[in-house]
Amino acid sequence: MPAAPGVAIRGPRSLLRQIREAMAGARPAQAKLDMVVRIIAVSMVAEVCSLYLSRKSGEMELFATEGLDPGAVHVTRMKPGEGLVGEIMRLGRPLNLSDAPSHPAFSYRPETGEDPFHSFLGAPLLRGGRVIGVLVVQNRTSRVYAEDEVEDLQIIAMVLAETVAAGQVLDPAELKDVEIAPQRSERLKGQRLADGLALGVAVLHEAPVAVSRLLSDDPQAEEARLATAIVELQAQIDEMLEGHQTVLGPSYDLLEIYKMLAHSRSWNHSLVEAVRSGLTAEAAVERVRSEHRAGIGQARDPYLRERVHDLEDLNDRLLRHLAGDGGKSRLLPENAILIARSLGPADLLEYDRTKLRGVLLEEGSPASHAAIVARALEIPCVGRLDALRDRVSEGDPVIVDAESGEAYLRPRPDVVTALQTRMSVRAQRRAEFARLRDTPAFTRDGAKITLLMNAGLAVDLEILADTGAEGIGLFRTEFQFMVSEDLPRFNAQTSLYTRVLEAAGERPVTFRTLDLGGDKVLPYLEAEREDNPALGWRAIRMGLDRPALLRLQLRALIAAAKGRPLRIMFPLVANVDEFRAARALVDHEMAWAQRRGRPPPSRLDVGAMIEAPALVWHLDALLPMTDFVSVGTNDLMQYMFAADRGNPRVADRYDPLSPPALRALKAIQQACAETGTPVSVCGEMAGRPLEAFALVALGFEGLSMPPAGVGPVKQMVLSCDREAARRGVEALLKGAQGAVRNEMETLARKLYVAV
Repeated sequence: MPAAPGVAIRGPRSLLRQIREAMAGARPAQAKLDMVVRIIAVSMVAEVCSLYLSRKSGEMELFATEGLDPGAVHVTRMKPGEGLVGEIMRLGRPLNLSDAPSHPAFSYRPETGEDPFHSFLGAPLLRGGRVIGVLVVQNRTSRVYAEDEVEDLQIIAMVLAETVAAGQVLDPAELKDVEIAPQRSERLKGQRLADGLALGVAVLHEAPVAVSRLLSDDPQAEEARLATAIVELQAQIDEMLEGHQTVLGPSYDLLEIYKMLAHSRSWNHSLVEAVRSGLTAEAAVERVRSEHRAGIGQARDPYLRERVHDLEDLNDRLLRHLAGDGGKSRLLPENAILIARSLGPADLLEYDRTKLRGVLLEEGSPASHAAIVARALEIPCVGRLDALRDRVSEGDPVIVDAESGEAYLRPRPDVVTALQTRMSVRAQRRAEFARLRDTPAFTRDGAKITLLMNAGLAVDLEILADTGAEGIGLFRTEFQFMVSEDLPRFNAQTSLYTRVLEAAGERPVTFRTLDLGGDKVLPYLEAEREDNPALGWRAIRMGLDRPALLRLQLRALIAAAKGRPLRIMFPLVANVDEFRAARALVDHEMAWAQRRGRPPPSRLDVGAMIEAPALVWHLDALLPMTDFVSVGTNDLMQYMFAADRGNPRVADRYDPLSPPALRALKAIQQACAETGTPVSVCGEMAGRPLEAFALVALGFEGLSMPPAGVGPVKQMVLSCDREAARRGVEALLKGAQGAVRNEMETLARKLYVAV
């Protein structure tokens, strides 16, 4: 005799055990489902229990019911968003109603015979943050189900989601049209971060350990395991903040948020409560994960939505601690495509680059650290792919099209064939670039263009000779600091700079001093939070305010030269006083080395990066102080157009191939020509053939770029008549009202320039 309506029979562990036994029998699949909903109805003292599963079409189909007309099973289908079931699917959270027919989303389906039922409680079957089904209980009387009843149904729904997905309820043949995981081919449009094409299988960044055991036989033991894993996780996060863990991201604030969430009482309480309800520690993590995805992910506040990413990382780390491999690195398949929401530079460097074919990100920008490292490693990368992690599963075939900024998930055979053809053509082009590797970069009318390579990683040195670059025009010294557990000491810095100079041989190397601050804040360097970090305490400003830090680096550079030429360049110089002060530190360290009898560089050149627009109007004072200058177009353009290059909402609000940008660059080139100051361009602009064509036309003779850009830009230079290009660009700028990208491309093709 069932209990009176409104009184739930507690003891979810007993209920879950009954469900597990029902699913383990040798009965047909439909009989199993019928028994499961019957057990739930009795346990929940419900007159109706129904299970809906999602089809590939997006419809929710009634798969089993106790209390409704059995003839409606596999007949009743709710369209996406239709009825209360569709409302639960849309919201991704439970719906608790005392009078279901009065709800605006209620949809009457006469074949089910549900006329007399008023009370309604439904919970989503969540898997990977996606709703794959809905579990519903109903009663005739009008009442609101109690909180413990809602919690019970959520636990049951979670167990059903995992068992259905694992094929424990339905045979694979019966599941072929059930949308357990994304199966359809999808094409996602994003943003190109690092050029290239790749075909491989999806590998989720720090993918969670697979949860194979859901129900616990010993809740106390599971709670103890959970407590131990949480303590280990909290200790790991604390060590990150203390600088004793490899830097996992470019933002110190992010690590502080990790710590706050890892020590959060509410997160810990949710996990403990889930374990006490009868779940294993791993299943408890998955349940809390799904609740966060479905709940916070619906928030309008972007800050709250971003916290889902932080919680995802914590959940994944906690699962690995539970599995006993919290500190182990992952093995990659031979053709891995890394899938992540975001990456820091250290994250990408931890993977085996010989097996990593490409990277797909939900976030990221061309100027992000992950993008810079991906370009340095020549790994195709596409970012800004909305909801990527929820659309792809581990092992899915994936295409990275970083030429067009697209990703193909589970691509059709014809798409794969087309990609392989493009990859073959691309390989032929690379072979052509390789053939031109040792060919000097002269224009058709005899102008010599010096092509240099940007670098910042030890692995860059291995490919310097293969690129055909004549040297390193920009070595980013901060990468050593960003991937180190502690502040690199004198010997470590000297060793790196020595290896760079030795690898370059007779080729010139320009070392940029530390460009830290802004979004590149290190856990072991104290820094205050800034409202506008791109315009804040960074680069040369930090170096001048922390002279010991800058002097240590200058001392290491001088020591590494050992009689070789040395070129030092200061970033983000905004006024001549900053350069004067920085150069004085160089002179001080040179004198220090000479007093101790250490061999000085055979030649010392000190330069500045032109990134602050103010310098464009003060070159007459700056240039006489410098031995050379380099134009950092990345920052110069974002400051000129007041548009954050790292913000996808505004990063495309300007085009460097527009009159203001090109006129500013022309003014810099002319001022340098008049004073005889060597000048180069080392921003991203220099590595793209069309933009490089414009730079050559403006008179620039030195271009420094990512390694992958050297071949295409050299091919452009060899096909270019600089004087004809100069005349054409001057004509374009005279009457231009807006961006001239299309006109520039037309001009290049008219002049038979390979862009």
